[in-house]
Amino acid sequence: MTKIKLALAQINTKLGDVDANLEKHLDLIERARARETDLILFPELSLTGYTLQDLTPSVAHRPSADDPIFAPLLKASHEIDMVVGFVDEDERHRFYIADAYLSKGEVVHVHHKVYLPTYGLFDEGRFFAWGDSIRAFDTRFGRVGMLICEDFWHISPPYLLWLDGADILLLTSASPGRGLKDDDRLESARWVEHTNRAYANLFTCFVAHSNRVGYEDGLNFWGGSTVYDPNGELLAKGPYHEEALSFVELDLNQLHRTRARLPLLRDERTALVQRELERILNGKGHTGR
Repeated sequence: MTKIKLALAQINTKLGDVDANLEKHLDLIERARARETDLILFPELSLTGYTLQDLTPSVAHRPSADDPIFAPLLKASHEIDMVVGFVDEDERHRFYIADAYLSKGEVVHVHHKVYLPTYGLFDEGRFFAWGDSIRAFDTRFGRVGMLICEDFWHISPPYLLWLDGADILLLTSASPGRGLKDDDRLESARWVEHTNRAYANLFTCFVAHSNRVGYEDGLNFWGGSTVYDPNGELLAKGPYHEEALSFVELDLNQLHRTRARLPLLRDERTALVQRELERILNGKGHTGR
């Protein structure tokens, strides 16, 4: 495929009410499918809500065909690919903030959030385990990578996905609003948008970001979902502070045009990076003292 029709589903979830959130997912999936959409991207923890705390064990689900929540999603994925956010529980009863990529009735990939913020108003490390892998994966559109919120505040996860072959970065978040700029844009929105555009520029790839909306436990989630092309040009933007289903077409031929002009991937010196990281990890780098 050389073109993809993508839908950004920025929604307001009901905290802890997985059944109600599933119904909202299925409704938006059907609306996107009716528009001949190829892929729909939901926000972080879209099936559960964000400030779960002690609710975490009660909302966890396994991404499999015999799970009552994932069964209808997998059925719907025969018609449209999707990324959904959920709480994953492993065999040893550890809980992860997770995204699942579903396609053609299969679970193609699950990403566990690698970086759990425990500063300011965030306390994820008390309730969730850290993920420990960052992998790109193959889809019918090409190779893709997924990251969740704090993951893309660190340069290493998108860099690793880029080196692992990802030409499309799918970012999900439940980003609360903080600060206000002179143009009435939230400080947190400005930082996220600048970061996403920078990744599109630096890695000459598509960057699609879906952020939730609504209020939850005193937090205001601001929406403003975006898509940037490999030139860092804004292709689509959802509204701030309201639910929306935003559509955009990605022309994958733009990857060829941009990288022919700007061969950053070709010239990346991965062996040098490996050597210098090994030096630093072996205690021969600057300690900051």
